[in-house]
Amino acid sequence: CLNLSVQPSRGMVDQKFTVLVHNCPPGFQLTLHARHQSDDGHAFQAFAHYCATPPAPWMVASEDPSLGGTYSGTQPMGLLWSLRQVPGSKPGLRLRKTNVLTPMEVTISVYPGHQSQGFDDLVPLASVVVERWYVAPGVLRVPVTEGGLTGTLFLPPGPGPFPGVVDLWGGGGRLVEYRAALLASLAFASLALDYITPKVTIETGKMVDFDYLEDQTAFRFLQEHPQVCSSRIAMLGLSFGCAVALRTAVLLQSCEVQPRCVVCISGSHVQPV
Repeated sequence: CLNLSVQPSRGMVDQKFTVLVHNCPPGFQLTLHARHQSDDGHAFQAFAHYCATPPAPWMVASEDPSLGGTYSGTQPMGLLWSLRQVPGSKPGLRLRKTNVLTPMEVTISVYPGHQSQGFDDLVPLASVVVERWYVAPGVLRVPVTEGGLTGTLFLPPGPGPFPGVVDLWGGGGRLVEYRAALLASLAFASLALDYITPKVTIETGKMVDFDYLEDQTAFRFLQEHPQVCSSRIAMLGLSFGCAVALRTAVLLQSCEVQPRCVVCISGSHVQPV
């Protein structure tokens, strides 16, 4: 007779949520399990072991500590941040949201006992599907191709002007939008820029070179946008994008368009050839 609820069941991906398991017998051991199938069809899971503490007839995953699993301790967002490939998957897969206009659907289930494997063969006591979004209501997604750019601009709701961000991802290439979408949901005008995928418009088919950023096209695009504060434009780099962001910031020092700040995450110091 256990009852499982998640509040809020629909919200932003960075919004904390509460998982409650009602009607727990005192000392009852259970496993909370989260499963997500990515947009490209790959399955990811996370799980945690809990024990119902008397006298309350419920267990709150955001307040009670996990005793083991893919995370331990009190972790309100553990069922999301510890998602990993299910056993037997192709190694090296990344969890990426390729379509930010649809929600990230996660099935959260509760199982009796402390389980660590074989979840597909087990029958859950209760399950609930929750939605996590990268795009808040009112955020506008605008594909950008002018000036030779390949990117997507995300604008927060309202007239602005908003601080701007040029978002550079890593060496995996492709146009990755979900971080820029989330930044726009937090009131930043964010330009997700594809700077490494070979351009079909270039006859040689080679990767774009630094002229793509050094000619200030991306920065000017944001600076001249009526909903962007022209004096508050930042550059955000991840992994290989850090090297590109740092090098571009140095080369733009003598230009009239310069980033207000540069943020680098998990960066590589290898400079591109």
